[in-house]
Amino acid sequence: MGALCAMNFELDVYRKVQGRDNPVPATIISIAEEGDEEALSKKEEEERRIAEMGRPTLGEHVKLEVVIEESYEFKNTVDKLIKKTNLALLIGTNSWRQQFMEAITVSSGDDDEDECGEEKLPSCFDYVMHFLTVFWKLLFAFVPPTDYWNGWACFVVSISMIGLLTAFIGDLASHFGCTVGLKDSVTAVVFVALGTSVPDTFASKVAAIQDQYADASIGNVTGSNAVNVFLGIGVAWSIAAIYHNSKGNDFRVDPGTLAFSVTLFTIFAFVAVAVLMYRRRPEIGGELGGPRGPKIATTCLFFSLWLMYIIFSSLEAYCHIKGF
Repeated sequence: MGALCAMNFELDVYRKVQGRDNPVPATIISIAEEGDEEALSKKEEEERRIAEMGRPTLGEHVKLEVVIEESYEFKNTVDKLIKKTNLALLIGTNSWRQQFMEAITVSSGDDDEDECGEEKLPSCFDYVMHFLTVFWKLLFAFVPPTDYWNGWACFVVSISMIGLLTAFIGDLASHFGCTVGLKDSVTAVVFVALGTSVPDTFASKVAAIQDQYADASIGNVTGSNAVNVFLGIGVAWSIAAIYHNSKGNDFRVDPGTLAFSVTLFTIFAFVAVAVLMYRRRPEIGGELGGPRGPKIATTCLFFSLWLMYIIFSSLEAYCHIKGF
């Protein structure tokens, strides 16, 4: 009779815990010794009480104390993430007064706060760089703020000023090459190309630091070269061809050392693309950055490619290397 009661009791508990709507028929047989009958009955009563309540009960410890401490390292990490996420809002300006105030103010560099969250003071190097670049800061402060015309005024004026400065730097480099006594081809490869590529270099550097991926920085380089080749050469030569045709003349331009330098550039470009594709391997992790060793090796390789391009092109221009 005791075993039958135990069987019925455990069957009820099983039905309440496992499924109240669709009880599953089961047969549970409990075998207990006579000495443990009293202890089992108390345990069964406790289980039955908990099953009927349908919720757990509190134990001995009913209070919990939580201590929250401030972490400056975590705060700085969150601040940097927010700064990168809201970069467009942070670099935007809404008045010329704000732009001129920022132009004449000496900043502390890229990081405005140190590890403790306090604002950094400008260093001696920051003051030197400020006085060297204050003219350009004031010049570009005349660009309309980003709030005007939804940013279109700033975009158009900035592109125009960059174009004028690039043309000025290109002409200055050409005059420097003539003063030194270099050939036009060497001047174009070394000084003119370097002067006109300075804005692209800084733009790629800013994109590499601020963007999460390498697409913006590498795309800026390839896009700039595409504009130089397809528009810079194509549009200028098309206008010249149309003008000479209207005069009844044929427009011809001798290649000079163009075939050798373009072939050399194409070979080095394929090498650079192969290196970028190789850097996608898991041990490196991406086209830019990565471990210190591959990062320095890639930098040295790309810089050596540029030096070899200049050296070989210059040697071919002065007939030390036979071209084709």
